[in-house]
Amino acid sequence: MEKYDITIGIECHVQLATVTKLFSRADNDARDKDPNSVVSSIDFALPGMLPVLNKEAVVLAVKAARALNAEVAHESRFDRKHYFYPDLPKGYQTTQMYQPIIVGGFVDVPLEDGATTKVRIHHAHLEEDAGKLTHHGEYSLVDLNRAGTPLIEIVSLPDIHSATEAKAYAAELHRLMVFAGVTNGDLYHGNMRFDVNVSIAPVGSDTLGTRTEIKNLNSFRSIERAVEYEAKRQAELIEKGEKIIQETRGWDDAKQKTLSQRSKEEAQDYRYMPDPDIPPVVLSQGFIDEVQGSIPTLPPEYRAKWQSLNLDISVVDALLDEKVFAHIVTGVQENYGDEKARRVAHWFSSAFPAGDERPDSSVIGTDPEPYAELAKMAANSEISSTSAKEIFAIMLTSDKQPRAIAEEKNLLQISDEGAVIAVVEQVMADPASQKALDDIRAGNDKAIGYLVGQIMKLSKGQANPALAQKLIRERL
Repeated sequence: MEKYDITIGIECHVQLATVTKLFSRADNDARDKDPNSVVSSIDFALPGMLPVLNKEAVVLAVKAARALNAEVAHESRFDRKHYFYPDLPKGYQTTQMYQPIIVGGFVDVPLEDGATTKVRIHHAHLEEDAGKLTHHGEYSLVDLNRAGTPLIEIVSLPDIHSATEAKAYAAELHRLMVFAGVTNGDLYHGNMRFDVNVSIAPVGSDTLGTRTEIKNLNSFRSIERAVEYEAKRQAELIEKGEKIIQETRGWDDAKQKTLSQRSKEEAQDYRYMPDPDIPPVVLSQGFIDEVQGSIPTLPPEYRAKWQSLNLDISVVDALLDEKVFAHIVTGVQENYGDEKARRVAHWFSSAFPAGDERPDSSVIGTDPEPYAELAKMAANSEISSTSAKEIFAIMLTSDKQPRAIAEEKNLLQISDEGAVIAVVEQVMADPASQKALDDIRAGNDKAIGYLVGQIMKLSKGQANPALAQKLIRERL
């Protein structure tokens, strides 16, 4: 691969978090619903049915433009994209080909090494989703629950040049859309799906190679692996003297490889035409400003606020996995200072190891005061670092205050010198401690760990270990 440059562009379909569909009053949430149970006569494309544009979808598109640093078109129009597919009853998809609602823009993508790369956005357009086919050997079943679901399709320019950059771009795009309130962001249920275009060319070439499109990727890891595989596959074909075929490919996650699906159509094959049933969408600047003024804090703004916390990029990414985490840490920072916010940030980042089931974020208390109080207790050595994490985990699933939890669980450390001295002297007088004491006197300072361990054991974990060390050294 060192002989070739990789060029990647990504088209992302973002399912908008509206209550109803793009052109009908049918429920937009098909999760756990029976097939074909949330479909209207408009979605079925029955004769005589006319679409009515959902205003909230337009509102969410305007919010998306703000998150993408893009312009909102004051006038946009819908077109018909003609192709036959069993899950598209009308025989055409309603989309925006010639006058999309979002124009231009860019995403500053943070990378794992701390650098950033800018990915430009060509445009983003509103459109409806098609239904879903389930294949069973010699026949297929059609579920139209998804038909008419409102989407924006965000089309990047080919500014991405590695699998890791592709993964990072997709992850940042997901954060932006979720934090802006544009989508629920549930990747498992297809709230965001990525089509990845990959081509390679000899290093230094000023022309791009023939691209292939990998359809419907719905995880950041699969994007990274699909790009790695496809670039290598293309390089091997070129090395054999074979040509790359422009085509649509799928990703087989079980086999970790891309598979050919169909030849890639060009735009003219779809016979686009203006949709005569939907009038132009005309937006005033006042409307755009009002909508974009309601957008909450976005990930780049959180990163700027947290610079003084000196957090590792992995901690920042963990906080941005959930809006509520970012909100709480910022609340602690703004009201109680950087030191307490830094402690809380690390608790959130380590509370949910990869693969662990997260608690429902809607039940997590968002008042920063209890988290700041816990940080204060830890800083003052009222509790150990291990106890702090235990208390923090309980706070995420209850409305109990940290001190009450510490008292209930008997986790408060004894920092009264008089009480700890008695335990220290008892341990130091124990014949079993004499070797450790001799080792310390001989210069082996690590041996003090044994004595502190015995003190913690005798005090049932309540003695302040730092105070215990201090008292041991004084007596030596």
